[in-house]
Amino acid sequence: MIWLIGNKGMLGTEISEMLISCGLDFTGTDREVDITDTRAILEYTAQFTGERAIAWIINCAAYTAVDKAEDDTEQCRILNTEGPANIAAAAKKIGAKLIHISTDYVFNGNGEKPYREDDPTDPTGVYGLTKRDGETRALKENEATYIVRTAWLYGKHGNNFVFTMLRLMKERDSVSVVNDQRGSPTWAADLASVLIAFMQSDAPYGIYHYTNEGNISWFDFAVEIYKKGRALGLLTKDCAVNECTSAQFPAKVRRPPYSVLDKAKITKTLVLEIPDWKTSIDAFLRLNIDR
Repeated sequence: MIWLIGNKGMLGTEISEMLISCGLDFTGTDREVDITDTRAILEYTAQFTGERAIAWIINCAAYTAVDKAEDDTEQCRILNTEGPANIAAAAKKIGAKLIHISTDYVFNGNGEKPYREDDPTDPTGVYGLTKRDGETRALKENEATYIVRTAWLYGKHGNNFVFTMLRLMKERDSVSVVNDQRGSPTWAADLASVLIAFMQSDAPYGIYHYTNEGNISWFDFAVEIYKKGRALGLLTKDCAVNECTSAQFPAKVRRPPYSVLDKAKITKTLVLEIPDWKTSIDAFLRLNIDR
């Protein structure tokens, strides 16, 4: 039995659909089980016994409002640090393995080459700090834990950069997108398939990085969204895509200027062929052509 925590979010919904399509037995929860309460977690797991005992927990729950976190520090810490620690401790107590989702924000973004899993972390905001601490606590509480860091996630369930760009391109004659932040987009469906691959492997526990392949700016991403959107008929009018700098969009938290993650470890361990970001955004838009 698999317990999927955060099953109603963008990634969680994608994982739910994939687990169903794979015929895997799972239970999903969102806010109905309080991950800040270890007793509540154990009470939930206790109802699954025998052949349906929980063997895996996938945690997609997180506080993700990066700017808001600066003024809501304690709630962010509770959800992103204490929550994973509680889940990991409960998983160890019932003999379950844990997959926990983390983020590129654990790094400061000042690098010039893809970040490896063992590179020093140096988060610059509350969100990144609490996610980094959540990784540390989860691994401490349960050695049978996989941490999967990802970045620039988009999917069909919930708001994300792709749907925002499509909406703005329909409404406006031009959009401005930052060209001084680099990273790799990640289709939630691709990430979901990798998480399932972990459950079907004997991969060593620890930290892994996963995004689609590529090293681009948000501007590059927007240009491709526009190009594909026009070709597929999702966009029916011209819209100029203009470059700008991060300084033109002030925010409480500095966004990492460089978020490219090295995926050599996960590629070798799971024997993966990671799709290029252009391949995945094309497939995603084709699947959502009626949206």
